[in-house]
Amino acid sequence: MTRSVQPIDVLVADDERPALDELVHLLRTDARIGAIVTASSGAEALRLLSERAVRIAFLDIHMPGLGGMELARALLALAEPPAVVFVTADDARAVEAFELRAADYLLKPVRIERLRQAVGRVVEVAEAPTPGDDEMLPVTIGSVVRFVRRSEVRWVQAQGDYSRLHTGDGAGHLARAHLGTRDAVGGRRVPAHPSLLARAHRRRVRGPALRR
Repeated sequence: MTRSVQPIDVLVADDERPALDELVHLLRTDARIGAIVTASSGAEALRLLSERAVRIAFLDIHMPGLGGMELARALLALAEPPAVVFVTADDARAVEAFELRAADYLLKPVRIERLRQAVGRVVEVAEAPTPGDDEMLPVTIGSVVRFVRRSEVRWVQAQGDYSRLHTGDGAGHLARAHLGTRDAVGGRRVPAHPSLLARAHRRRVRGPALRR
């Protein structure tokens, strides 16, 4: 039986008009996209999102006043927040973005393949079945092994031959084996992209940019 696909309503927020128009143009080539709401500032985006629901919010990070990161934090307070996809020229804030439960992190200029992949990620998460068995994962805390529920894992960071599992309380736990994003969360896909995970690992090695 074929499931009917509901159009995906989205919001695009960017204070630079050419960048906003380009992203809107690319989104309109995707048959899955429905209505597109635009905002030229974070404050305008927050007002619009408080008035109507959308599935995805595409946010620029650097906007005057209320920036994309601050806006994403504010959206977490909504009863049904949209999935957030950051669209930015800043490649240094991916870790912070995923701590805010971002669905994806796109670098400008946006390639249409990556944009469609980001939309697909949101759809996949929404349609994924909830695991029936909330398995406990062994993690290392100092020299002691403890257990973390799969459902508590928000995102996974590659760290050599291991994986650091980041949970909703902001903690990071080192897993003894290397886990893919699906393995760590029982079939659910969490925000992660190989290039971003690698970049996050390099930032950890170079200095204190990433919290331990």
